[in-house]
Amino acid sequence: MVTVVIAVALVLVGLSATVFPIDFVNEALAIVQQSAGFEFQVTTEVAWLFLFAGDALLIAGSLLPGI
Repeated sequence: MVTVVIAVALVLVGLSATVFPIDFVNEALAIVQQSAGFEFQVTTEVAWLFLFAGDALLIAGSLLPGI
């Protein structure tokens, strides 16, 4: 179940940065960056990588149960 949550978070951040802005995702990302103490710029290239990683994580989680 953890892989599903991480994958959905990656896909939401990727969608928010590429296709259309999602307000609650941008606010959550700002809170995470503020609590981590560093600024991480989500560029278009990073957003596409997040989309790919989220999909790959969903596939891996469905093929390999227990991860």
